[in-house]
Amino acid sequence: MEDEGPECGKPDFVLLDQVTMEDFMENLKLRFEKGHIYTYIGEVLVSVNPYQELPLYGPEAIARYQGRELYERPPHLYAVANAAYRAMKQRSRDTCIVISGESGAGKTEASKHITQYMAAVTNPSQRAEVERVKDVLLKSTCVLEAFGNARTNRNHNSSRFGKYMDINFDFKGDPVGGHIHSYLLEKSRVLKQHVGERNFHAFYQVLDSDEKSHHQAVTEAMRVIGFSPEEVASVHRILAAILHLGNIKFVELEEGSLEQRRLAVTDEVLVDHVAELTATPRGMVLRCLLARTVASGGRELIEKGHTAAEASYARDACAKAVYQRLFEWVVDRINRVMEPRDRDPRRDGKDTVIGVLDIYGFEVFPVNSFEQFCINYCNEKLQQLFIQLILKQEQEEYEREGITWQSVEYFNNATIVDLVERPHRGILAVLDEACSTAGPITDRIFLQTLDTHHRHHPHYTSRQLCPTDKTMEFGRDFRIKHYAGDVMYSAEGFIDKNRDSLFQDFKRLLYNSTDPTLRAMWPDGQQDITEVTKRPLTAGTLFKNSMVALVENLASKEPFYVRCIKPNEDKVAAKLDEGHCRHQVAYLGLLENVRVRRAGFASRQPYSRFLLRYKMTCEYTWPNHLLGSDRAAVSALLEQHGLQGDVAFGHSKLFIRSPRTLVTLEQSRACLIPIIVLLLQKAWRGTLARRHCRRLRAIYTIMRWFRRHKVRAHLAEMQRRFQAARQPPLYGRDLVWPPPPAVLQPFQDICQALFCRWRARQLVKNIPPSDMAQIKAKVAAMAALQELRQDWGCRRAWARDYLSSATDNPTASGLFAQRLKTLREKDGFGAVLFSSHVRKVNRFNKSRDRALLLTDRHLYKLEPGRQYRVMRAVPLDVVTGLSVTSGRDQLVVLHARGYDDLVVCLHRSRPPLDNRIGELVGVLAAHCQGEGRALEVRVSDCIPLTQRGARRLVSVEPKPEQPEPDFRCSRGAFTLLWPGC
Repeated sequence: MEDEGPECGKPDFVLLDQVTMEDFMENLKLRFEKGHIYTYIGEVLVSVNPYQELPLYGPEAIARYQGRELYERPPHLYAVANAAYRAMKQRSRDTCIVISGESGAGKTEASKHITQYMAAVTNPSQRAEVERVKDVLLKSTCVLEAFGNARTNRNHNSSRFGKYMDINFDFKGDPVGGHIHSYLLEKSRVLKQHVGERNFHAFYQVLDSDEKSHHQAVTEAMRVIGFSPEEVASVHRILAAILHLGNIKFVELEEGSLEQRRLAVTDEVLVDHVAELTATPRGMVLRCLLARTVASGGRELIEKGHTAAEASYARDACAKAVYQRLFEWVVDRINRVMEPRDRDPRRDGKDTVIGVLDIYGFEVFPVNSFEQFCINYCNEKLQQLFIQLILKQEQEEYEREGITWQSVEYFNNATIVDLVERPHRGILAVLDEACSTAGPITDRIFLQTLDTHHRHHPHYTSRQLCPTDKTMEFGRDFRIKHYAGDVMYSAEGFIDKNRDSLFQDFKRLLYNSTDPTLRAMWPDGQQDITEVTKRPLTAGTLFKNSMVALVENLASKEPFYVRCIKPNEDKVAAKLDEGHCRHQVAYLGLLENVRVRRAGFASRQPYSRFLLRYKMTCEYTWPNHLLGSDRAAVSALLEQHGLQGDVAFGHSKLFIRSPRTLVTLEQSRACLIPIIVLLLQKAWRGTLARRHCRRLRAIYTIMRWFRRHKVRAHLAEMQRRFQAARQPPLYGRDLVWPPPPAVLQPFQDICQALFCRWRARQLVKNIPPSDMAQIKAKVAAMAALQELRQDWGCRRAWARDYLSSATDNPTASGLFAQRLKTLREKDGFGAVLFSSHVRKVNRFNKSRDRALLLTDRHLYKLEPGRQYRVMRAVPLDVVTGLSVTSGRDQLVVLHARGYDDLVVCLHRSRPPLDNRIGELVGVLAAHCQGEGRALEVRVSDCIPLTQRGARRLVSVEPKPEQPEPDFRCSRGAFTLLWPGC
């Protein structure tokens, strides 16, 4: 093991040269002085309380032990926790960690470190529910210590109750829930403590300012667990009520004669406090303290007053019962929060469990009463379990498997356990009989009965049986020779503590509290006082039953042991009292444990399980062997590794002497696992890929046939719809195209384009040739305007030469015809593209009536008042574009290269305000297309223009009252006043 040199002693007591008490103690002391507080005995961990903080814990230490074999690292609590966790996770085995030792040996701290390790190595995926469970597991320790631990003369944080925690894990190895079992809370501590000792921590945390940090930590832990603020406040009130209840004193007052006495409370303010804190009526509290109600044979209720002694007994019983119910409620509240949620074994698999037992150690006080008797009985049961599982069971297994070895003598404490729990004659049975017998049965009579039954028992004695032993008092004391040593018990109070009785008046009082938390602790308070019920089980019987159930639970799991040793009685660091430790080593049976391990084998496994884990390390056993039996296959595997000399073959199991053999096999397996994983991944991925490929092929086949079906269906639907498309005059104009499948969308787009061209052809071929020029002009206008101008006169007939028309120009059409003839002779143009009267505005802001003539050669501006005299002629090939607005107005701006822009408004049309802008745009655009040049057509409601180098804007203002279109000039801008809306 790393970090374990010879100067630190043997890390495993099994490796000692000689197995004697002297050698054992020498190794234990050497390791303790070197700061190595942990040592193995095989798989059992021996832990010595250092009474100081050591740098042995934390995330770095956890990382060193996580996933490692037990013997790969120095002895540590984390190694045992890891071994239990791996056994649970890899083999799906329920495991338990039993932490034992006397009070002050460090059991509680050991259980904390184990729980912290479990929390640290789980839930790598950070699942919220798992994190919640981990928080509750960690915080529950803080809360339970506050309510169940106290300072004693032997331990500053002594557990005054037993705790066994089951942690549930899912198949991933993450904690998904848990359950806490508590055993025998020492509730008598609420009433009184030995000199130098204290009550439970919770009382001081509520009262003492020095305990403020602990109080805040406990309150925060309760909040994290899930206690509501109202519940926490109720818990604090109950603690305060117990303290006030303990301060109540009683006095008997004389009234008249000496025989007539009345019981009273010395300070009734305390009663007020108790009533307020418990949310119960003051009168009912006082009545329960001073008297009790009993039912007679005829079920008549009788109130019987207490004496001062009886009232004090009832007060104390109530205080103890309230604290016990409070503690049980806290445990139950934590369990309800930790209960696994939404777990279905059919869906999630079976949960595995790791149990952690932290229970009170063996106790010997100057005065030992019923509580110490039960605690030491508990330790006897656990020692018996240890003997059965580690010593006796091991020897019996060797004999059963036919393995030859040297038998080891050990002390079997079954006779002591039998002394306590034997039916009819055991101490608990005699005590129960004394509690159930009517009449004045006293503790002295109980002791006399014990003397009668056990006068010849080697582990029992009393002063009556041994008159010369003056350390015991007649009629009071008896002694039991426990496995851990002799303990003298005082029989005083055994009967009362075993009965553990509380008057029904207190139960009804607290059940009727208006505090829901306190009320929930007393469900038996709803029972009617006249109701006849079975005699409740005594405290001793309940504790015995719980111990039997605990031992059965532990025996059903794979156990891991932590044996804690208290180095000295002074609770100081770096001091090891050899005599005190020697006594603990003896009664814990550690030396016998070493001898069994030395004489026997460190590990044993059934052949089938061994092969299942290590068969990949041998060519003869992987993947499956062809040998005669599993034993032959195991033998071949060990021979290949050269390990056959360190094992023995039983009838059904392989026994391995040295842990290093297992380490060798584990290392070989660890090297091969990645290769096997890759092989399995390769095979599985290939299987998945082939399955995926087959599915894809099936999908593509289905898709192909489905597409064919859709295509055929779509083509058939198109054929049906377009059967009448050849019918004139519409040629299928109103036919609706069916939505195509995605694969046919490009095909349908082409079909629609072809259909449009075909339909256009059908329509065009019926148009007379004389109308073709007009059609082409309209098409050109539509393309040029691009739907930016909605109304452009496409539905009217385009006459083009409106000045030659007697309809449009009735008074001057002849004059225009003469001017047109003159211009044709002069300029030689071929055709008139467009002519119209216009209103124009010039750079001098003057507006005049003019005429516009557009031929295939020139653009002419004419003066109508002078026989259409030519005022300007612009070659048509320099005209680059024109601009119009988006409205119904007839404004047009003609742009020519090298000339000022011409701003005109078409007018004097017949009918008035006829829309001819589209016609002008269309004929000019069609002519330019025929010449193969572009014409820029812009549509804007604010048209920019240039005149003599100056930039101007022209816009349109609708003016219904305007008789004729006209221009208004202002600030370098033109505005066309248009009569229309």
